[in-house]
Amino acid sequence: MSQVAAAGEVRANRNILLYLVVFVCFFISGFSSLLYQVLWTRLAFAHFGVIIPVLSLTVSTFMLGLGLGAMYGGRFVQPISQYLNVSPLLLYAGAEILVAAGAFAVPAIFAWGSTLLIAAGAMSSVSFLLFSGIFITLALLPWCIAMGATIPLMMGFVRQLDVVKDDGFSLLYVANVLGAASGAALTAIALIEIFGLQGTDMVGAAGNIAIAVLASATAFASGNAPLKAGGPISRPVRQTSEAFWLKPVLFITGFSSLGMEVCWARDFTLQLKTSIYAFAAILTVYLLSTCVGSSLYKSAKARNSAPSFERLAVWLFPLSLLPIYITDPRHFQSVLWTVTSIVPLCGVLGYTTPALIDRFGYGDPATTGRLYAVNIAGGVLGPLVAGYLLLPDAGIRWSIILLALPLAATWFLARGTQAWCDPRPAAILLAMFLATALLPRGYDEGTIYGGAHEVHRDYATSVIAFGSGMNQQLSVNGVRITSLTTITKVMAHLPMALQGTPHSALDICFGMGTTFRALSAWGVDTTAVDLSPAVISSFGYFHGNAATILANPLDHTVADDGRRFLLRTNRLFDVITIDPPPPVGASGSSLLYSLQFYAVAKRRLAPGGILAQWVPRTDAATVSSIALSLARSFSYVRVFEEGDNQGFHFIASMTPIPAISAATFVQRMPADAQRDLVEWEPGVTPLQYAAHILAEEIPLSKVLPPPGVNIPPISDDHPYNEYFLLRNNLFGDMMLMN
Repeated sequence: MSQVAAAGEVRANRNILLYLVVFVCFFISGFSSLLYQVLWTRLAFAHFGVIIPVLSLTVSTFMLGLGLGAMYGGRFVQPISQYLNVSPLLLYAGAEILVAAGAFAVPAIFAWGSTLLIAAGAMSSVSFLLFSGIFITLALLPWCIAMGATIPLMMGFVRQLDVVKDDGFSLLYVANVLGAASGAALTAIALIEIFGLQGTDMVGAAGNIAIAVLASATAFASGNAPLKAGGPISRPVRQTSEAFWLKPVLFITGFSSLGMEVCWARDFTLQLKTSIYAFAAILTVYLLSTCVGSSLYKSAKARNSAPSFERLAVWLFPLSLLPIYITDPRHFQSVLWTVTSIVPLCGVLGYTTPALIDRFGYGDPATTGRLYAVNIAGGVLGPLVAGYLLLPDAGIRWSIILLALPLAATWFLARGTQAWCDPRPAAILLAMFLATALLPRGYDEGTIYGGAHEVHRDYATSVIAFGSGMNQQLSVNGVRITSLTTITKVMAHLPMALQGTPHSALDICFGMGTTFRALSAWGVDTTAVDLSPAVISSFGYFHGNAATILANPLDHTVADDGRRFLLRTNRLFDVITIDPPPPVGASGSSLLYSLQFYAVAKRRLAPGGILAQWVPRTDAATVSSIALSLARSFSYVRVFEEGDNQGFHFIASMTPIPAISAATFVQRMPADAQRDLVEWEPGVTPLQYAAHILAEEIPLSKVLPPPGVNIPPISDDHPYNEYFLLRNNLFGDMMLMN
């Protein structure tokens, strides 16, 4: 008996070590997966445009690959393992090597696709998006399938360790989600700032290769035995109704949770603003909460005290409504409360998802893969419905309510006829629905704005135009973007006057439309591009002659990403003026300040053309980084500092930019343009204001990095303005121009 006991103890210790290997592998795998999702989405933006269809296609392809990998990996792990006579752990190692290959292949395919699209010349937005979609799918799908296959492949190995173990999925789920949360946080906080996008991509590849080596070594050390078809796994007797509601419930939880994540990203910007760290915070809290819920399930499962889904499902609906009350702009607002408002719901979902798959997957890789694929399928559809159908038409609050209703239905599905035996829970759910429909408000609802206002929504933004007279303001996703100011007129008139004989102009980033209106006053062919149709729709609120301008055949507005528009057009412009929405460190803003963006813009400048870049006052290091990007991209750069510490007008060209007098400035302006320049400057003549603008010129050297200070130019690979937590402010709290 002692020898048997000793042998059993050895096996137990061996299995503990192997389970530790499994946990480490899936932690690193989850870390790399989120790292790739962040990086590959950013690369898709850089090559094909910062537009919602590109985001949706990238995320959907990512999720589709995970679902296909989970489903077919579970189906074929056993026959492939037997055919090759290798452990499923070795197959898992092979899948991780494929994922690592994607770290090299995805950037290359994106760059190749972007080059081909540029070479193809001008094409319609639909054609450009179609071909972009082909390249995005081609680039992402193979490696995402390999990612999805890792779960059922590892499940096969876990089943080898214990054929009656039925909670193998939850072990992998906890490790994977914990790794994913770490990947989301560290990628944003440290890795990109230290290594850049390309270097961070290699960190992910190194992680995949490391766990492939670890898994291979473990497979051979444990005998490299193939997964064999054993006897039937012991399964408790199940009620027929449970098989009916299981897959709908898994689909709904994936659908609603991922759809709500889209809503939260828009809702929380009122408090978290638009930095990359805000989105990383939402994602990290979402994943950590899910991980805590999964860990609590594992602990309760080990004690045989885990409550069933039928008991927990009643909480899903009320918890999903909590963020609506917390973010009501009429009440006290807190960043901490805003972020943590999603913790209870994510925790319950983290508990119930692995609990359901363990309960009905029985540790079988094929069944587990199938069930997980259903959950992922909901995650593919949810963001698309939220982004394209709900948010544009229903607004944030009602979008969350409508996504929460299917979660309420899961309780009725799981309880069946028992749900109607006690009407009290149903009555409470109905009361909560009515209360949420009537009491709280969202920032994108006009009723919270006193006085005149307009609300416009689309797939990208919730836009509020409000105020009266010169106090009118524009709010986009809760962030106040701009107000009526002559500065936005100078963004048009200064480069047009310096160019001298402009025939065409392009305005990137519409805002209130003031710059577009000023360009129109020159009587030239003028195009304005903005990512958000809702922003363009607010033009008439701020300017009484908006309808007349839009009716002019020389004036055009386009809803598109500015960089994408430049990529897909073959038109040349005498002036391109750019005013990215504040703050300078907003997520994705570097794509309009980078070396690569200026390279694209230069190709669309006519001979003698001028690019005007507005940079609002921000930290000195970021201003210097942008100035360096412009100086390295253009042969000639001039800088005009806007008074009252507002910011800088950068004027760049590949040909000399002539110095002109104030009189010449005004002589070059049509009468309508002269009137526009001083429209909001009572008592000031065009000549006086032109003299004021020209007198603000400063040397370029004043805004470039000082000698010996290592500040890089902004590039797609190193978005210096967006990632800044680790670096010290090299100039202290002082601004460059003090």
